[in-house]
Amino acid sequence: MTAHRVIVLALGGMCFAAAVASGCSGSPVSSVKGTEASWEFNSVEALPHPAGLDSTSLFDALAGRRSARQFTAEPLSAGDVSALLWAAQGVTAEWGGRSAPSAGALYPLEVYLVTDEGIQHYRPDGHQIEVAPSPTAKSELAEAIGQEPAADAPAVVVIAAVPQRVEPKYGGRAERYIALEAGHAAQNLLLGATALGLAGVPLGAFSDSAVADALGLPATQEVYYTIAIGHPDRTADRS
Repeated sequence: MTAHRVIVLALGGMCFAAAVASGCSGSPVSSVKGTEASWEFNSVEALPHPAGLDSTSLFDALAGRRSARQFTAEPLSAGDVSALLWAAQGVTAEWGGRSAPSAGALYPLEVYLVTDEGIQHYRPDGHQIEVAPSPTAKSELAEAIGQEPAADAPAVVVIAAVPQRVEPKYGGRAERYIALEAGHAAQNLLLGATALGLAGVPLGAFSDSAVADALGLPATQEVYYTIAIGHPDRTADRS
């Protein structure tokens, strides 16, 4: 596949609850098997109710969003993780609509959050995470991305996708629609981070295969987006 063209669009709604399309995604991945790594998700954990996103107005979140490339050592709290993942892909309607729009309501995205403790795979249905403890996944991911913020930040979010969920309906347009959707989810995440007093930076110059291997992703998933995220070093310049 050619290089992904990720288009980031600002989405309305401070709580990011206005999903544009309806429907549910396929079943979440229960284990991942890559070409160089294999992580078994050995537990499923419920996330706390997403909170804190209403502490900042949409205007202030848009005006205050800045890319941070240097971070403090403070880890993300469980509440931060919950709110960030919900902002990116949370279910916001009884019929399965999510916080980000999806072409045909097919929801091809799979969102992972990687810390020094291991890999967390988000399951929107039920607002849960599958957990794969690993003391090396974060460092391997940072090496695959090859940029300092990935190593410096306490967490890196990886947005992958399963093209087969979209290609049967949209054919050659599927790549474009997935890239658009990844941009929607990423901007939700970045605005959510701003509302929580956090910051992030999108990192696009990475090896697709190396990132997939670091996470042990199955061959059915492709990597579209990586975002380093954490508590910004307020003394550093941001853009």
